[in-house]
Amino acid sequence: MAKDELSGTEGYEDAYALDATLYEDVIAAVDAGDEARLDALFEPLHPADIADLLEQMSSGERAELLGAYSRAIDGEVLSDLDEVLREEVISLLPEGALAEAVRDLESDDVVDLLEDIEDAGQQQAILGALDDDDRAAVEAALSYPEDSAGRLMQTEVVRVPEFWSVGETIDFLRSQTEDLPEQFYHVILVDPRMKPVGNVTLGRLLSTPRPVMMRDLVEEMFRTIPADQPQADVAYAFNQYHLISAPVVDADGRLVGVITIDDAMIVLEEEAEEDILRLAGVGDSSLSDRILETTKRRFPWLFVNLITAILASAVIAQFEETIAQFVALAVLMPIVASMGGNAGTQSLTVAVRAIATRDLTGSNLMRVVLREAGAGLINGLAFALVMGLIGYFWFASAALGGVIAVAMVINLVIAGLAGVLVPVTLERLKIDPALASGAFVTTVTDIVGFFAFLGLAAVVLL
Repeated sequence: MAKDELSGTEGYEDAYALDATLYEDVIAAVDAGDEARLDALFEPLHPADIADLLEQMSSGERAELLGAYSRAIDGEVLSDLDEVLREEVISLLPEGALAEAVRDLESDDVVDLLEDIEDAGQQQAILGALDDDDRAAVEAALSYPEDSAGRLMQTEVVRVPEFWSVGETIDFLRSQTEDLPEQFYHVILVDPRMKPVGNVTLGRLLSTPRPVMMRDLVEEMFRTIPADQPQADVAYAFNQYHLISAPVVDADGRLVGVITIDDAMIVLEEEAEEDILRLAGVGDSSLSDRILETTKRRFPWLFVNLITAILASAVIAQFEETIAQFVALAVLMPIVASMGGNAGTQSLTVAVRAIATRDLTGSNLMRVVLREAGAGLINGLAFALVMGLIGYFWFASAALGGVIAVAMVINLVIAGLAGVLVPVTLERLKIDPALASGAFVTTVTDIVGFFAFLGLAAVVLL
């Protein structure tokens, strides 16, 4: 039997997904107008690979490809595309191709597409491509707050009355094959008021005799998600309680949809990526952003960094005479600030992630603060010994070695404290700690490092 026949979904050929020549081959086929070649190139590709290929192209190349071969784009490709490019790609698709692309998507994927499109005409084109029932479901989802569970859920739900037997449920599922979601993990039991009362896994359903009642098979871990709950809280619940899927309920507790683990994990991934980008001060940047968009996102935080650098320079200026008399200070002081900045960033990264995952709370804050201060003290003493010896042998001055050693201890302890206390304080002030903490921690470590080193030098060496 062929390898592709054995591999199932792995039948998508990795060779072209990973082949660096794919891009050149596609461009050459477009230039030649060779649709047969394009068919051969795109047929083995997974939708995610097609999305990656589109993201690598320039705007002109994308326009040429979609003008010549729009059938390469389906709903899954649009879902996998960088959201910055979705609107551009949709604008390039013929109306019929767009309708065909979105018609087979689940309602939550259609909502995700619409959220990223600002053009009202394109939104109406997508909604107009849907069946009446699907359109009503999507519009209902869009009525919920942005970034809420109602926007994340899919309305295609498999539900049965709680008083049914296993046999009745299996017969019902077999009779509804065309209306079932492409993927589902649970059958949701509901009471007569359409309120969910339990989940039954497909595995347990299929392995149980027909006469057994469905209510006897419900999972112990069962949680419902309010439709207006923030998506970040939904993702946290899935991760914390190891959920596979969870029913979504309206204000009256009635079933309105379901969220599956794949959608929850996407939110978790987006939250983590957002934290990383914000820690670097680049916001929601993407490789597909244009020059002006990239500049606008980075300028504010570069400006903040300039202000903090000026503050650090102002501290240095207060010790101008000391530096003039001991040139070695100018050589060594960047070391103190750099070590403090790195130590602060280490503590900051751990603290911001702990806040995001709700592991850092008021109950364990003091323990974490003491741990970071202790780690800073121990590391500070170790590097103080190293720098003390370097200062002594390099500049033949025991006093200078002692000054930089003490400054190193002070700055690494302060860096550990700032790395935790700054993001915690910002979070309590309702300011995103991932976005704002870096600039404040750097300012603290630079100012403390320069002041401690130069201040001690002014007292000891003069």
